[in-house]
Amino acid sequence: MATDKEMPIFTRTFDFLTWLLPLTNKFPRAHRFTVTARLLDAAFNLRERLEEANFRTGKERLERLARADEELSRVRLYLRLATKWEWVTEGQYQHAAVMVAEIGRLLGGWKKVTA
Repeated sequence: MATDKEMPIFTRTFDFLTWLLPLTNKFPRAHRFTVTARLLDAAFNLRERLEEANFRTGKERLERLARADEELSRVRLYLRLATKWEWVTEGQYQHAAVMVAEIGRLLGGWKKVTA
């Protein structure tokens, strides 16, 4: 079993969460319990599914990685919406897109070597 230090996906998701949380504090207060909560839940769920996958093997690992992939899709959706509603600047969105794309590549690689 790999440790966090060995797997860049854990560092990248930690960095993403560290960047995302303060950003969402600036989202409109009226949406804190809807869109903001869904975005943060998806991001934290992504990390949690990765942690779960790290402690499993075979089919169980692949299931957790598939769930992580679903959460990553949700993160992408909510970030696009936040950008559309101008809660996130184009520059912030570009930064997030780079981070999310790298997480996606790392996740895809992990799925490939697990299958």
